[in-house]
Amino acid sequence: MKEFCVLLCLLFSATVTQAQVARTTTPAKSNTSPEAALELKERRARARSLLVSLSTDARQFHDQTLRARSLARIADALWSVDTEQGRLMFRKAWEAAEVADQESDRKLQEEITRQKARTGGSFVVDLPPNVRREVLKLAARRDRALGEEFLERLKAQKVDAANSATTSNSDPNQALSQRLGVAKELLQDGDAERALQFAGPVLSVISMQTMDFLVELRAKNPSAADTAYSNVLASSANDPQADANTVSFLSSYIFTPGLYVKFTGKGVSTSQSSPTITPAAVAPELRTAFFQSAAAILLRPLPAPGQQDQSSSGLDGKYLVIKRLLPFFEQSAPADMVESLRGYLNTLNSMVSDNTRRRDDEWINKGIKPEKTVEEREQSILDKVERAKTSEERDALYMQLAFLTADKGEMRARDFVSKVEDSETRKQGQAYIDASLTIYFVKKKLADQALELVQRGELTHVHKAWVLSECAKLLAKTDRQKALDLIDEAGDEARRIDRLDPALPRALIAVANAVKVVDPERIWDATFDAVKAANSAEGFTGEDGELVMTFQSKGSSSVHTNDVPEFDLEGIFKDLATRDYDRAVELAKGFQAEGPRAVATIAIARAILTADKR
Repeated sequence: MKEFCVLLCLLFSATVTQAQVARTTTPAKSNTSPEAALELKERRARARSLLVSLSTDARQFHDQTLRARSLARIADALWSVDTEQGRLMFRKAWEAAEVADQESDRKLQEEITRQKARTGGSFVVDLPPNVRREVLKLAARRDRALGEEFLERLKAQKVDAANSATTSNSDPNQALSQRLGVAKELLQDGDAERALQFAGPVLSVISMQTMDFLVELRAKNPSAADTAYSNVLASSANDPQADANTVSFLSSYIFTPGLYVKFTGKGVSTSQSSPTITPAAVAPELRTAFFQSAAAILLRPLPAPGQQDQSSSGLDGKYLVIKRLLPFFEQSAPADMVESLRGYLNTLNSMVSDNTRRRDDEWINKGIKPEKTVEEREQSILDKVERAKTSEERDALYMQLAFLTADKGEMRARDFVSKVEDSETRKQGQAYIDASLTIYFVKKKLADQALELVQRGELTHVHKAWVLSECAKLLAKTDRQKALDLIDEAGDEARRIDRLDPALPRALIAVANAVKVVDPERIWDATFDAVKAANSAEGFTGEDGELVMTFQSKGSSSVHTNDVPEFDLEGIFKDLATRDYDRAVELAKGFQAEGPRAVATIAIARAILTADKR
């Protein structure tokens, strides 16, 4: 018993000791010291003053695009600390954006006219930025009423443009596109509720764009999207203007999300498609509601004899829509509804053209019948090569094969280009395919393949500098010495660019971004080199970094623009601001041009104003 009591006392003592240790080692809740809080407050006040000072300069910028962007971004950055000042700047930004977009549209039309005159009709252009869209997006995110105000002004401007016919390509649906574009951007930013509110006034207009928005909304909020779609179905069934194309677009939401097919009176179809098409898992009640609305529209009486069909699809288009959608009805719709559609289709069969009646091509069956595999498509093109009668026809087919295999990241794409006989087409094609392959390899983090093309491929200096910099970041943890060597190679490649070319500072910024990852101690010197280069380059803005690949031949043309944030100043200066605010501000002041100085300054201030308050 004595031994038991001693043991019990020892256990009790150990338990108490452990509890005491636990109590003494548990950290107390940390609070920001008064000194740190005061320092943070002072830094935020200085950042605010920096933006207000920049806004005064920005109102005098000669470049209207730069003026609009700068004021809008300053307004957005200031909104949380000075809402009224932010609202005023948004309005100033909108005024500048209106002027900027008008000037961009004028220059775009001039360029299209020049290319048409030179090529006989075809043209390839890189579309200018829509500055009003940028301002509208930022304003709508901060203040819905302000976004609505800007959208109404845009509508009025477009109506005036259409009435006066000042431009040959005036688009009466531009306001709808603008609203849905902003709504989709809000959706992508995670604000589904505001996106739906913003898109609401135009969702009754059934189009590719409205259905595409609802499809994207469903990925974020299925319940809200299904409710909105149900309302659209109900209104469409009672709309006398609804026709077969309305049904075709409505069907996309359930059966072919991302694929939208439209038919004209001549039976020609157009579409836009996402990479994959997966039917939506909607409730049976919603699917039934679609069938009822669709049948109500499709089974409307035919025009009386002698009257012309006024619908957007025409009779041929209506025939093709019913033919395309009938398999969906056969799977789930009531039997009497299916029989009614079959009978209607037989009636139209005697009224449409022979070409329409015989159509059974890819677009009729896309999303309904299984698609051909990439291998089947490749073999189909190879068979056409064997039957080609002219070198021009073979060249076009070989380029199709090159595009098809490059999309999969296969080096065989280069072999197909090498078989092209026309030297100019081969030269353009090789540059396009090599650039596309390197972008694919970098995105897939395949450093060895990307570096192989740096040695063998037809790449520009700026493209090589970017690839080398990105590969350096990929190898930073596994082979630091090689990563350092690649950074040096990237810098050498960048310096082969003409000092007046804005590609030089972009390439050096990409190098600085790699230095930030591999050798952070050198980040200030690397960024300083980019600043010096920017002061000699003509047209460097500090943003909109991109790699543009262009291919143009007699039979086809393609422009692919790949955004490259590693070319932009924003990311690098945000990082520098968190390292040493004063030094970053002094470095930004080193830019002589208004554009890069504004971009860098806003990035610094935003980094401080949005920093974690801890």
